[in-house]
Amino acid sequence: SRIGKESVYSYFVTDKPIGWLAAFATLGIQVGILAFFVIASEANDLQDEKIDIIFTWKCPRDSDVCKHRADWTNAGWFIFGVLMTAFLAKDMIN
Repeated sequence: SRIGKESVYSYFVTDKPIGWLAAFATLGIQVGILAFFVIASEANDLQDEKIDIIFTWKCPRDSDVCKHRADWTNAGWFIFGVLMTAFLAKDMIN
């Protein structure tokens, strides 16, 4: 088999339903996270306030006052938590 032994996708070639469930759950989570980032990265109008993703501070040229415009959402924090948990889980388990 060309699929790595430690890959979760190796569960696709098993005959156990729980393996298929784990593989499809992983695939679904990855597609969901990808969709979240693709939707956030679409920039149709560069003057739109909603796409100011990179810079959280906005400083108008005609003003001495800068405004904090962070658009952090609960969905963003949730995905951050899932990614950090998944990344650090292997270290915590060992």
